[in-house]
Amino acid sequence: MVKKARSTQRREEALSRESIIDASIELLDGSGEGGLTFRTLSERLATGPGAIYWHIASKSDLLTAACDAVVARTMEARVVDARPKAAIRALALGMFDAIDAHPWVGSALTRAPGQLPMVRILEGIGQQVRALGVPDEEQWATVSALLNYILGVGGQNAANGQLAQTQGTDRSDFLEAVATEWSRLDPDEYPFARSVAGQLRAHDDRMDFLAGIDLILRGIGSPRRR
Repeated sequence: MVKKARSTQRREEALSRESIIDASIELLDGSGEGGLTFRTLSERLATGPGAIYWHIASKSDLLTAACDAVVARTMEARVVDARPKAAIRALALGMFDAIDAHPWVGSALTRAPGQLPMVRILEGIGQQVRALGVPDEEQWATVSALLNYILGVGGQNAANGQLAQTQGTDRSDFLEAVATEWSRLDPDEYPFARSVAGQLRAHDDRMDFLAGIDLILRGIGSPRRR
């Protein structure tokens, strides 16, 4: 009995938290949140569920840990010595690409308010906002605007990609169809939508995302009325 208990403990110790998280990320990338269960994870790691529970208590904790790993790696890949605005652009684009590569990260972040993955992003933006000289009383609103934009646009872009993949739709074909539909709208009721229909056909999602970041950054640098 003692020998069996020691053998079980050795297996639990050999199965690291990092290996569990890496396997979880692979499952999430391949099958989404529905494909991540302790059973499928046990099969992937060739172990029992008990060995996984030794490290992580629940699926919710596992999802947050996987999300945090992706966010942490994204934060570590930033340019350390960049100026504040360049650092914010790099952080924003890094998160945009990370959510695009791991679509489940966007929803995981929204379900983990106040937890470490969200705090990492908040801190990364906040330090740069301070470096820009934003007054203390305006820092929270400024960081919140950037954070909400990054997560909102990044999450929507990933959702669009997932929908297109599910429906087997090519992006260029989809944009062509939408642009054609917009160009046929009533010119008196929808003058703007008609005017940008041609731009819609060839727009770049990443460049549009960065254009939005630059708009916010210009707002940060502009004089404010008191």
